[in-house]
Parts: sequence; structure tokens; C-alpha cells
Amino acid sequence: MLRAARHALAPPRWRASRRASPLTVARPQPAASAPMPSRPVLAVEGLSLAFGGTVAFDAIDLSVRAREIHAVIGPNGAGKSSLINTISGLYAPRAGRIGIGGHSFTRVPTGRLAALGVARTFQNLALFKGLSVLDNVLSGLAEARSAGLAAQLLGLPAARREARAHRAQALSVIALLELDAHRDRLVGSLPYGLQKRVELARALVARPQLLLLDEPMAGMSATEKAEMSGFILAARRSIGTAIVLIEHDIGVVMRLSDRVTVLDHGRRIATGTPAEVQANPAVIAAYLGLDEDEAADVTVGEAA
Repeated sequence: MLRAARHALAPPRWRASRRASPLTVARPQPAASAPMPSRPVLAVEGLSLAFGGTVAFDAIDLSVRAREIHAVIGPNGAGKSSLINTISGLYAPRAGRIGIGGHSFTRVPTGRLAALGVARTFQNLALFKGLSVLDNVLSGLAEARSAGLAAQLLGLPAARREARAHRAQALSVIALLELDAHRDRLVGSLPYGLQKRVELARALVARPQLLLLDEPMAGMSATEKAEMSGFILAARRSIGTAIVLIEHDIGVVMRLSDRVTVLDHGRRIATGTPAEVQANPAVIAAYLGLDEDEAADVTVGEAA
């Protein structure tokens, strides 16, 4: 059982030392960036969610600083996607508060997400398949329009200036994610990996302060994951956005993240740097199905 669990946890291309924990992966040094301000962009306090009598997660605390990539991981059913959906206002929590950019909510109003500087992607693609890449990316600026419908229909100067500015903004993000060659193609005609990249571009076009990524690499090949990881880092460098990342590929998480929060059965069991989380017996126990005393003695060699 331990052998199977270890292989599920660590894809074959990972390299781990024989004395490391089962979660150890090679992690390149992050590029130098501006110091992160101490005030969090996102502050979740005592957040709980239940569907009827089923508890999705309970008493979750989470703090994300500006420009930080903060991953949320855990076994299937741990409550990761439910947490993202609650932060973005799709679900109403039964307890707790969510602070975004200095505003505090018991339930985040979905209609104010753009004004609050929040954007997100979904597990399943939510694109307009019959529109071009450019038009899909432009749809991410719908809430940013100040020109009224009449001004747009009449082509008034203010509406034309705004349209030009939005087009330039969209083309800039398309270039950042290397989608230039596809900008006029219908999204429905693109391969899956490129469609995921278009969805990321649409989320980034409004230059959000907080970006919620719900499994952005689900269903991708190893090559596509490596490319997407690079684009996420490029977006952080270029836009300065803070990112909450839900991702099942632990190797990707450990390479990309500044900090990691681990959920298990709806409860937070660890928060720390990738190295701290990798060495945490509670995290090892959650992934390998051991108790913490057993997990504290497990090494990669022994798990094999």
C-alpha cells in the first residue's frame, strides 16, 4: 500500500533523495522579486461551510500576501474547491469572515468581485467556444466598461477610446501568454491546453490584485504543465497579482508556491513554506494514510 501511495504522490519525473520525506521534490530558487507587503490581500478567518449535514470544511484560516503564490492542497474531498467557491461568493459560509483588500464580508458579493480586484478560473473550462481568443479575453473586461450602451452603439469618442484601451490591454495579455498566433481563431477550435491558457488570459486581463486558480493544469500533459507554470510566474512578475492555487500535482505546487496550506477532511492541518510542509508528519500521514507517529519515521526509501 505504501508503495502505491508513494507513486501516486510523486510522478516518475520527480527526483527525491533517499533520506527525504515522501513529498520532497526539487524546487528551483525563485527569481528575485519586490518585497511582499505585510498586509494580506486575502484574509480568511474561521470560515466554515456545510451542505445540509455534510461539512465541506470547518474553521479555516488563510492569509495571502501581495504578490504571493499560496497553494491549497489536500487529498480528494478535502474541501479545496469548495473553499475557492466560498471565497469567490458562489457558496454562503455558515460561519467566518472573508477579507479582501481591506473589505470584510460574511459572504462575498459576486457582483463586486471585479471591483474588489478578484478574478478566477474554474476546474471546467468556462469559455465562449464560438468567439475568438481576442473576444474571449476582452470579455474579462466587461465589468470595467464605463461607457454606456448608447455611447457604444453610437460610437461616441469616449466609447471608442475605451474600446481601444481595452483592446490594447487584451493584446498585451495575449502576448504575455504567447497566444498571438491564435488571437483570431475560435476558441472551440483550439487544443485543450491552449483553451486553458485563454481562460488564464481572460482572468488576468483586468490586472487583478487576487487571482484564484482552481486546478489550472488539470488534464494537461507534463509539457503543458511546465508551460503553464511559466506563464503563472510571468503573470505574477508582470502584473504583481497574488495567487491562490488549487492543484493536485504536488511537484508543480512545490516548485511554484511561496507558501502552502494543506487541508484534510475539511480541516487545515498545516501551513508553511514548501520545505516545511514536505517535512510535516501530519501532511505525510494525510497522503499516505498513516497515523502521525508512523509518518514521522517514513522516508522515501522505506516507503518504497
